[in-house]
Amino acid sequence: MNPDQMGNQMGRSSTPPTSAPPTVARSLVWLVIGLFFVWGGATSLNDVLIPKLKGLFSLSYAEVMLTQFAFFMAYAIVSIPAGTVIARIGYVRGLVLGLVIMVIGALLFWPAASAGVYGGFLIALFILAGGITILQVAANPLIASLGDPAGASSRLTFAQAFNSLGTTIFPYIGSMLILGSVAATDPATIAPAALPAFRSAEGAVVAHIYLGIAVVLAIVAAIFWSLRRSLPTETPDEVGFMDSIRLLGRPRILFGVVALFAYVGAEVSIGSLLVSYLEQPTTLALNAQSAGKHLSFYWGGAMVGRFIGAWLLARISPGKLLATFATVAAALVLVSIGTHGGIAGWSMIAVGLFNSIMFPTIFSLTLQGLGKKTPEGSGLLCMAIVGGAIVPLLTGGLADASTVATAMIIPIICYVIIVAFGLFAAKTKEA
Repeated sequence: MNPDQMGNQMGRSSTPPTSAPPTVARSLVWLVIGLFFVWGGATSLNDVLIPKLKGLFSLSYAEVMLTQFAFFMAYAIVSIPAGTVIARIGYVRGLVLGLVIMVIGALLFWPAASAGVYGGFLIALFILAGGITILQVAANPLIASLGDPAGASSRLTFAQAFNSLGTTIFPYIGSMLILGSVAATDPATIAPAALPAFRSAEGAVVAHIYLGIAVVLAIVAAIFWSLRRSLPTETPDEVGFMDSIRLLGRPRILFGVVALFAYVGAEVSIGSLLVSYLEQPTTLALNAQSAGKHLSFYWGGAMVGRFIGAWLLARISPGKLLATFATVAAALVLVSIGTHGGIAGWSMIAVGLFNSIMFPTIFSLTLQGLGKKTPEGSGLLCMAIVGGAIVPLLTGGLADASTVATAMIIPIICYVIIVAFGLFAAKTKEA
């Protein structure tokens, strides 16, 4: 997953930001769109990083899923504080803050690799994700407010397409750079005294990639800092934690939060295990690098499905279409784990196509009719992205206890929950 619409409502002001000059507004739009691309790509790189770290540190599936746990826990911990901070410093400065924190997180991959310590990578991922969370909280409402209000939805959709483009391109490049260098030596066969040096050398490949990302992010942060006075009075309303929690008493909100938790968990679980799954002799029997490249089809399917889904959503009840897509996704996973060879491999990859509309549709259906309470409801949905931390951990544990294929039962359960929410939302009008 990729939770690219997390901040659509988060931190939305009751009064629009001060208008920027047209030239500045256009520049900001393209710069913010670039951020969508970067954070989508950075998030999807986790799926390539997982098999690398699994082999490097001889980890179980449950242990290596701590990478996603560390990453997505940031959404639960940082979302509400991010809204509070941005309410004080404004959107553009909030973007700069998010970028700086991302730079710090990316730079921390270097000492983690040098030390050859798995925990160091987890800390770096958490900080990197904290910066991405701040970006999402600030970027979505900002881009919606830049330019003609009538074109807000168009700008958001266009930006989200670039997010999907990032999730499609980065895994392909990452698989060549990270998985293409997977050592032929099994770390388990190396003497304990030699392991730190081995891990440091292998981890340097990852460190160099994230060092390059840090340099790019620093340049972008400097550009945004130069534009910090372009919207001098734009600040969103602050959203209180308890204001959000009270909304859980409404069935539609509670169900929507659970459905979003399930969706992010299912999408991330499949993406995280897909490389290992496609390496299995019972599926496509690919090597690590080739399997990593196939991640682009999974995330690319979500990009294509978003365009198709946008057309369908204008003609079909969103709740019913959500239930249909979730049903097909569950069926594809079931077909995959019940078959072998190409059918098993490509059925799992095809799930990405049907994941496409789930996040934005669950998000919008949950907030439908919420009125002035929309920012509070959005805060809850932002926190629900922690499903990307918890569900993959459970899936990895089941993979250790049985097989990767058997572990995919957990995403199926998640899709069943989404089906139920879609049908429920189709019958109820408002929160």
